[in-house]
Amino acid sequence: MALSFSVLRNHNFRLLMLTRISGMLALQAQAVIVGWQVYTLTHDAFMLGLVGLTEAIPAIIGALFAGHIVDVGRPHRIYVLCTLVLTLNTLGLLLFAGDIIPIAESHLLPILFAGVFLSGVARSFIMPASFTLLSQIVPRPDIPAVSAWLSSGFQSAAIGGPALAGIIFGGYGAQVAWLIPISCMCVAVLALLRIEKHHRHYRSAEKREPMVQSIKAGWQFIIGNRVLLSIMMLDMFAVLFGGAVAMLPAFADTILHTGSQGLGLLRAAPAMGSIISALYLAMLPMKKIRARLLLIVVAGFGFCMIGFGLSESFPLAMFFLAASGAFDSVSMVIRATLFQLLIPDTMRGRVSAVGSMFIISSNEIGAFESGAAASLFGLVPSIIIGGIASLAVVAGAAIFSPRLRNLVVDANAKKDS
Repeated sequence: MALSFSVLRNHNFRLLMLTRISGMLALQAQAVIVGWQVYTLTHDAFMLGLVGLTEAIPAIIGALFAGHIVDVGRPHRIYVLCTLVLTLNTLGLLLFAGDIIPIAESHLLPILFAGVFLSGVARSFIMPASFTLLSQIVPRPDIPAVSAWLSSGFQSAAIGGPALAGIIFGGYGAQVAWLIPISCMCVAVLALLRIEKHHRHYRSAEKREPMVQSIKAGWQFIIGNRVLLSIMMLDMFAVLFGGAVAMLPAFADTILHTGSQGLGLLRAAPAMGSIISALYLAMLPMKKIRARLLLIVVAGFGFCMIGFGLSESFPLAMFFLAASGAFDSVSMVIRATLFQLLIPDTMRGRVSAVGSMFIISSNEIGAFESGAAASLFGLVPSIIIGGIASLAVVAGAAIFSPRLRNLVVDANAKKDS
């Protein structure tokens, strides 16, 4: 128990966690506001999916180069620059989407999509920069507890951001709602700038190899490490098919008949379950990480998506979304811990950048897939089919990846050189 709380005495870790929580709070609030404004303008579930695709394309392309840039540069400096870009982007959305600078309604939709596109570019660099910086701030034995604390912070932001944005948007309009993400992004920048100097000046690698060779080395490492590849593929396809978050504006409107306030609560529901799991794992961190548990919780996530798709009442929908978040939180902690423990320092930027491509594919492209499926099969059938597909992915991973099924990693063991 002492170990799990001792990491919070680490001043630089607290600042990094504040940065990530504030940034995620801003992005989660922004996602709800953008989603509701896009759906209000179009009343089209496919357009909600297109929002995800608009963020995914630049994020995936950017991730091809981000890992190399992080591994040969200063992760902290890259993190600061990208956070500043996100802050300026959010300021622009506040001015135009918040109606501080009046524009024609026909111009608002392109501006929203442009903001989402720019956000995707910046976020492709933030993940590898944050991942690499964390490994320098926190010692290896603390990684399981740190992963859980970060997950609980992430889920706290995922609760607060959507709930606040939905309630304030419904009560006070877009202009006041957009003040939430811009305020949180400013806090993230200030916290990041206060991290101690030696971490700010840390450079991942002394030798600067050519970019193409560096990127190729990152991919070769992942392809050669079947366990890491299996973890990435499992997460990508399970969430790609099973994620229903992008469809929540349509589900709230057409199935549950709630407004933006109901949407905010639905969007926050997965995080309500997640934070319970994450806090438990933060206070009682896993000493040995068993990948078999990863398969179990991803299957639980798939079952919850099926239950959510069948829900016709607001409380039942909230329950299944919260339960899906609890399962996903355990999955997130296991994956984050295994990545920190299995990836060598010299490869962190590149491997985590490739990992971000899988995550982006599962989340943002998954949002596009959800929108397309809803257009083809209908909203509710598409959610149920997605949950069934997630279960099929877990079954395939369990059958065809015995190394993943039997993997056990000791967090206290010395890292291989």
